[in-house]
Amino acid sequence: MSTVLPHIDTPDQLRRLVQAGAPRGCDCPLRRCGASWDSVADGDWPNAQMMAVATLRDPELDEPTFLEFHPDGTRYESPNAPVALRFFPFNRCNVWHCSRCDQHWLRYTEFGGYYIDPRSRRLDPALVVDAPTP
Repeated sequence: MSTVLPHIDTPDQLRRLVQAGAPRGCDCPLRRCGASWDSVADGDWPNAQMMAVATLRDPELDEPTFLEFHPDGTRYESPNAPVALRFFPFNRCNVWHCSRCDQHWLRYTEFGGYYIDPRSRRLDPALVVDAPTP
């Protein structure tokens, strides 16, 4: 049985969710992940302490855009890349909460021609932006 996650569709909703807790130190496998995207295989994902709390994926869209939002010259891998909900890869993410460190994480699966790569990024509310619709 799958759980339907609440859909977050505004930057303010996401900021409120993330600011609800005070992050603490943690020694889980995600500690190596930072503000940019990192590959985190399913076997390294700390299931016991992680809970999916929301989705950024619009349930009305069958295929979200692959356009990225980088008005200040950042790139996908930039640690200071803006978190723009309707742009790739954020428009394909679920938001997870860690019970050990109280941090929120974004997670999505990158699909390539011959690979599947689950990726994660620590969610910094200061990087959540109001962006135009693509």
